[in-house]
Parts: sequence; structure tokens; C-alpha cells
Amino acid sequence: MGDKPLKGKVALITGASAGLGKHFASVIAEAGAQVVIAARRLDKLEETARPIIDGGGKVHCVTLDVMESEQIPAAFDAAETAFGTVTLLINNSGIAVPGKLPNVSEDDWDSVIGTNLKGAWMMAQEAAQRMIAAEVEGSIVNLASVLAFRTQKALSTYSISKAAVAQMTRTMASELANHGIRVNAMAPGYIATDMNSAFLYSPRGEEMMRQVPTGRYGEAGELDECLLMLSGDRSKYLTGAVIPIDGGHGLAIRD
Repeated sequence: MGDKPLKGKVALITGASAGLGKHFASVIAEAGAQVVIAARRLDKLEETARPIIDGGGKVHCVTLDVMESEQIPAAFDAAETAFGTVTLLINNSGIAVPGKLPNVSEDDWDSVIGTNLKGAWMMAQEAAQRMIAAEVEGSIVNLASVLAFRTQKALSTYSISKAAVAQMTRTMASELANHGIRVNAMAPGYIATDMNSAFLYSPRGEEMMRQVPTGRYGEAGELDECLLMLSGDRSKYLTGAVIPIDGGHGLAIRD
């Protein structure tokens, strides 16, 4: 069966119906955690759950829109009923609404900031409150982005939201450390998934790829080791880190 570094953990993963969230659910379940997967569409969550169940994993589906504050306690209640107190939160929900600054509407701003920042903050707060009440240690893993550290035209609201997530991670880490709750973030570069591959490998995407020093986009599996490290007990002295996994994209423009 192999090593199960997350055995005994109860994980809640947002945005788990597609893309990186779907991948993360599989990785976390394979590592031995009991997994609660959350997103807005139950049918898509069931697609995520099916291979986990077939592989002998334990998974529970919860419909959740992180912008709807009243749904968040209900999601944690469902997780506790299924498996117990959530000790690992993967704050993966995120959206991007392309548009250059003069053309970004207030609704676009509210949607991106509401999902990527406020939603992540509310999820982390609820997770922390419940871990503290249950007197258990745990880990919160936020999803930042290479665009927290550099800019990309027509993605200003996304970049702003992810820069805020990076600072939110550090602030939360400093306030929760004395409760045994670690807070870290991964900051991926452009990672090819079923949601974005058509664009990334289009002529415009190929042009963007030339900005990456390694000369290619990342694959979802290249996030696994960092995800497992931040999720498990092998990194119990690590908190407040925002870790780039971007092929050097945040460092320089390739010649």
C-alpha cells in the first residue's frame, strides 16, 4: 500500500470539481487522508470522488460557494458529521476575470476578490476556530500564484487578489502558530490542466511560455511533493511560507 503520510487527517478541499482542486483531492486521498471535496456543482464533485472511491479512499462531497458566507459553517458541519474535525484545509477555490484596468467592472472586481481572497479568508477562519475549539493541531494551505510577485496584462484583479493571499498567509501564520495551526501557501506558475490547456498551448500561450526560464509550463503532478509536505507532519516547524513552484517564472524573463 505504500507510505500514507496523511493517515488520520481530515482534509477539506475547495474548488475540487476540476483543475488543480480535482488533482489535489486525488493526491490527498492517496496519501491516506479522509477527504471532503467542495465546489458549487455536485455532479462534477461526484466525478472527482468516483476514482477515489474506486481506489479505496474515503471521500464526502459538499456543495459550497465560498462567496456565500452562510454556506461555510454548513460545509464544516457536514465534514465533521462525515469524518470529524477538519485538520487540513486546502484553500484552492479561485477565479480569474480577464480585463485591462480601465475595463474592469465593479462586479468583476467583487467576484475575483470575493472568491480568491474573502472566500479563502472565511474558510481559513472557520477552520481555525474549529481546530482551536477541538484542541487539535492542523494545517491550512492557501493557493497564491506567481502573479502575486509579478504582473500580467489583463489580469490585474487576479494578481492583486493573489498578492493579498500571500500576505494573508503570513499574517494568519503569525496569529495561529501558538495554537499549533500552520498556515502556508503554494504559489504556482502556469500549470497545464484540463481547464486551461487549450489556451496555454495556443499561439498566445506559446508566446507567454517564452517568459518562463525553464521554457515550459508546469504539470499538476509537479505540485504534489510541496502539497504533501505542507499538508503533513513532516513540516511541523514550517509556517508562514509562500513557496513559488513556477519554473523560475517569478525571477526573470527568458532570453
